[in-house]
Parts: sequence; C-alpha cells; structure tokens
Amino acid sequence: MTKLIYFAWVRERIGKSDEEIDLPASVQTVADLLLWLKSRGEGYEAALEHPQVIRVAIDQEHVSHREPVAGAREIALFPPMTGG
Repeated sequence: MTKLIYFAWVRERIGKSDEEIDLPASVQTVADLLLWLKSRGEGYEAALEHPQVIRVAIDQEHVSHREPVAGAREIALFPPMTGG
C-alpha cells in the first residue's frame, strides 16, 4: 500500500486529502502514476488535466516525473508553487 496525499487545488478537485492505494504493476514511474490516476474518474481527470505542471514528492523528497515509484511509502501531489 502506498499513501497518496493531495494538496491545494489538487485536493479540492479530487475531493479528498489522501488515500491508501495498491498501485498496479503497470505504474512504474511518477508519470505512469499521474496517467493512471487521471483515469480513475472526473475529479482525478480535472485535477490532472495538465500532469506536467504537477509537482510530486516521494517520501517527502521532490522528484521528477521520471522517478520510479517502487517502494514509495508516501507520494504527495502539489500544484505549481507560486509566491512572492
């Protein structure tokens, strides 16, 4: 089981702050995860409409979309960071 945590408008569109999921074997990388999640329903599709802008952390370390997800205990999805 992997814990997925959603932040800000990703959380709002999906409709939950986190969930525990058994990832399918086809999900090898962060990019695969985002594509798979997008297929899980309207909220996920809305949140991940532009997956390239989603920032991801595996076990509290920011990673690229090419990063493998095998062995991850926690994966967090963030919208782009803005500030000033």
